[in-house]
Amino acid sequence: MKRLVLFFGVFLAIACTPAKQDADLVLKNGRIVTMDASNPIVEGVAARGQELVAVGTNADVERLIGPDTEVIDLGGALAVPGLIEGHGHFLSLGRASMQLDLRAVADFDEIVAMVAEAAADAEPGQWILGRGWHQEKWSSKPEPNVSGLPYHDALSAVSPANPVMLTHASGHAVMANALALEMAGIDDATPDPPGGEIVRDSEGRAIGVLRETAEDLVAAQLDSEWDEATVRRMAELAAEESLAHGITSFQDAGSSFRQVELFRRMAGEGELPVRLWVMLLESNESLAEGLPGFKVYREGGAYLTVGGIKRLIDGALGSHGAWMLEPYTDLPESTGLNIVTPDELRESARLAAEYGLQLCSHAIGDKANRVALDIYQETIDARPDGRDLRWRVEHAQHLNPDDIPRFHELGVIAAMQPVHCTSDGPWVPLRIGDERSVSGAYMWRSLLDSGAVIAGGTDTPVESVDPIPDYRAAVTRLMNNGAVFYRGQRMTREEALRARTIDAAYAAFEEDIKGSLETGKLADITVLSKDILTIPDDEIADTKVLYTIVGGKVRYRANSEP
Repeated sequence: MKRLVLFFGVFLAIACTPAKQDADLVLKNGRIVTMDASNPIVEGVAARGQELVAVGTNADVERLIGPDTEVIDLGGALAVPGLIEGHGHFLSLGRASMQLDLRAVADFDEIVAMVAEAAADAEPGQWILGRGWHQEKWSSKPEPNVSGLPYHDALSAVSPANPVMLTHASGHAVMANALALEMAGIDDATPDPPGGEIVRDSEGRAIGVLRETAEDLVAAQLDSEWDEATVRRMAELAAEESLAHGITSFQDAGSSFRQVELFRRMAGEGELPVRLWVMLLESNESLAEGLPGFKVYREGGAYLTVGGIKRLIDGALGSHGAWMLEPYTDLPESTGLNIVTPDELRESARLAAEYGLQLCSHAIGDKANRVALDIYQETIDARPDGRDLRWRVEHAQHLNPDDIPRFHELGVIAAMQPVHCTSDGPWVPLRIGDERSVSGAYMWRSLLDSGAVIAGGTDTPVESVDPIPDYRAAVTRLMNNGAVFYRGQRMTREEALRARTIDAAYAAFEEDIKGSLETGKLADITVLSKDILTIPDDEIADTKVLYTIVGGKVRYRANSEP
């Protein structure tokens, strides 16, 4: 009888024990840096569905392997939390691959030749678009020129039947040909729009270059071309490019309500393979009308959130559009351009606070940064939770030393792009002089030492979405000319990785679900070919992405289709 009771007791215990649930994905035999201080380096991780269910030793994850589990033996490779693009332009990244790539051109003559070839293949009236030119990176100045900028005549001569718009690398200026200028109603007598400039020569002739809001006069002629199919294709191309470079989440620095609705449909259809956190780029009037009742939060399985409002206080340094406290060294008649006025920014701040969104202000010049911090402080000081609003300054490139400690004091995120430093560094002192360059340009070390949080990114398509050159820039400040841009402001290896993982997640109120590899968080993982935390500086550039994993699914494999 006792044996019978014992038998039934054992049977009952077995029957009541939950069946082992196999993992869908297991990574093992790796050097896995988790960014979790309590468990910093592990051998393996396991995911079931979108979440991590084990983070630890090989034994911890191997016990979850079943017949249908995908197992990846990392062979000692480095795996890190899925890399986050902390400031980029998602649709513009896709669009850039659909037009002329002008990033590597030697001079203006090469641009003219590329446009001539495109015009020969185009139907009359078809737009010719391009992006990526930067006059400071050309081997020679065009003749004639205005502050190094070319006249449109040569461009117009090779494209008389096609409107042309070529966007500056920064996105803050365009070159247009005669037909595009005519379509936009621009001639020598056209007044500059508020916050913009139609560049003219000493005789008042419009040369065809448009800065800041003046771009919109030509860009507005394109609106009818961007139908849903085209925009969807841009999104698909942007996602493919991001995944191929290890990006699992993308903080999109400016999309419209209409574009968000497309992202919403794609997320609901499972057609958005990269997680998007979006800043709304709409006028205050449009926001006031559209925000009541509007909420997009972790939709489609945490693939889409609208978390911010984007504002542009100034332009870019390369186009002399950054708003400076003192005049430009190489253009002493100018302190740059103010695009959104302080009062307009105050209204944006009111809307952001009312609807629980982060205010994300593009500020490159030291005056733009000061204005942003001043207006942020008005709201932050008035609210008991003000220092946890996590409002952001996008770029924060050039700061007055007095404003550096204010980021930490106010709880403001510095969303910065290290690769801008090494890309632009050779000509930054030409714009603002050595003193302002050393005391205020790309002040990562000073900001971090003050306690500020830096979210890293590339500002793609201004720069490549590839995080490896960006990481290398952060830890070396080595420019393409072989010189180092003020070495003392470098980040450590861990700081640079934090800026693209847990700190970027924090900058979007998403550190509870991403940015580190912990049980219960999203299984977003990037696997790299080299250990960027330990290899010599000169090997970082050779690092490749082996796997990009989003929500436990392998979205990209090196040398194979995503």
